[in-house]
Amino acid sequence: MEFSKTTRQLSLKKMQERTLDLLIIGGGITGAGLALQAAASGLDTGLLEMQDFAQGTSSRSTKLVHGGLRYLKQFDVEVVADTVSERAVVQRIAPHIPKPDPMLLPVYEEEGSTFSLFRLKVAMDLYDLLANVNNTPLANKVLSREEVLERVPHLKKEGLLGGGVYLDYRNNDARLVIENIKRANRDGALIANHVKVEDFLYDGDKVVGVVARDLLTNETLEVKARLVINTTGPWSDEVRNLSKQEKVYKIRPTKGVHLVVDQSRLQVPQPIYFDSGLNDGRMIFVLPREDKTYFGTTDTDYKGDLAHPQVSQEDVDYLLEIVNNRFPESQLTMDDIESAWAGLRPLLSGNSASDYNGGNSGKMTDESFDQLVGAVQDYLAHEKTREEVETVVTRLEGSLSEKALDPSAVSRGSSLERDANGLITLSGGKITDYRKMAKGAMELILELLANEQGRQFNLINSETYPVSGGELNSNNVEKELEAYAQLGVLKGLSPEEARYHANLYGSNAPKVYALAETVKQANGLTLSETLSLHYAMRHEMALSPVDFFLRRTNYMLFMREKMTSLVAPVLEEMARYYDWSVEEKEAMAAALNQAISENDLVHLKNK
Repeated sequence: MEFSKTTRQLSLKKMQERTLDLLIIGGGITGAGLALQAAASGLDTGLLEMQDFAQGTSSRSTKLVHGGLRYLKQFDVEVVADTVSERAVVQRIAPHIPKPDPMLLPVYEEEGSTFSLFRLKVAMDLYDLLANVNNTPLANKVLSREEVLERVPHLKKEGLLGGGVYLDYRNNDARLVIENIKRANRDGALIANHVKVEDFLYDGDKVVGVVARDLLTNETLEVKARLVINTTGPWSDEVRNLSKQEKVYKIRPTKGVHLVVDQSRLQVPQPIYFDSGLNDGRMIFVLPREDKTYFGTTDTDYKGDLAHPQVSQEDVDYLLEIVNNRFPESQLTMDDIESAWAGLRPLLSGNSASDYNGGNSGKMTDESFDQLVGAVQDYLAHEKTREEVETVVTRLEGSLSEKALDPSAVSRGSSLERDANGLITLSGGKITDYRKMAKGAMELILELLANEQGRQFNLINSETYPVSGGELNSNNVEKELEAYAQLGVLKGLSPEEARYHANLYGSNAPKVYALAETVKQANGLTLSETLSLHYAMRHEMALSPVDFFLRRTNYMLFMREKMTSLVAPVLEEMARYYDWSVEEKEAMAAALNQAISENDLVHLKNK
């Protein structure tokens, strides 16, 4: 089944003709994961997204499926155990998206340093134990000062003591969202982007649906549902407060900023994670990607427009100061920045920590730290079992981040609540936890449908149910993707182009290649670019050039110089395919130019 503008129109029509079991408001990673599980479990499911899928928080992360890096800092091992186990699940159900990418953590002798070499080694050993990678090629390594500099010659030498390398995974956050959405659509969910919920429908004092506006046509529609759930991230409070009840304020958005430069200006062979050097409790990532290097993130409370967080001069100055200190030969300036993005984290206001690389969230007591060290050393000496180490872990004392789960939470830092009017809100959490959060919400939803509506469903096993494009053997991903790439070569793509498609689309790559039989190569575009564009329009509901350049592909962020020559032909081909009027085409061009301007930091560079 295609997932296109036509699908969107049919979905909106069908939503208004029936009473859904579940209506999801919000198409970021939380809503997308929930839609997949609901549709696969047989619920009559609908999803409405105000913007494009993943346009808010879920396309603006650090782009890692992390294993609890923040919690390594604090030795919050319960959270590490949760995140590494959930990361393994995400790798299993979306094997073409998370890719192993070991992280280097240099240790400096300076005020405010998070780790000593000894403390880092203990943390990494425990990390490997929880991730089940000790005694494998993915196990951690402690590096001497000389070994760190051999790997990263341009790293600051002064005060460097050594470092460590441990397993982490890079992620394509927007692709993870769209692949969940496409699977939900295939399983029968009715899904539409660019539809804004403006009010609720009531039966007495209970929410039984929504009043929404199609932002493409300005038409008003009503959608009825037995249950409505709010998964709108930073907008969670705003949606809850549409209802006629006491106002709720539980979300504390913080802004995170990332900057992209050419790899020639900042050369790193692998992801690096280090203290800011400013004694502010922050740590910073520097990550290579597609011949570029990007770095971040900032972490500041945010009070502005939720839909348009901006990169400020202060954000840029902060990151450049830190990176230029750690890489003194680079001396990056504003002019080196090719792309940038700002995103909001929908933190719960009662949560003392921010994201997984946030500020200081508490310290372990000396007694607990000694117990932890002893347990890990005994395990490595084969004197304790894994279960005995886990027992020690659960008894650790300290004021650690998110240590105790709120009864309403379904993962660390998340909240699942039902208001008196029946509206359910699932908020907070982390990208790595999205499937687990959705599962927790589904357990409540199925219980409510059974008890209140007499409707029975069996919950899908989401730990093994693949997202769209994820029908690959997770133990043999690279070989299977190479086989798909060879199919692309047979269709006339270069080996490099075919591998790009295979890695981007996974087991959907043959659908992309099949378009070569029916789609004419567009003027100004290669066959590879034409296939990507048409697949995005026909199978991924890309309705604008920004959707294509920023969220269906990574052109705007990591292939900025190549994108320049594609802007006009992509705009022309989309206008032809969608039969845009002159006015519609001009509006799309204006929106694209605005997105490019924000991406390029024109508002700062022109000062």
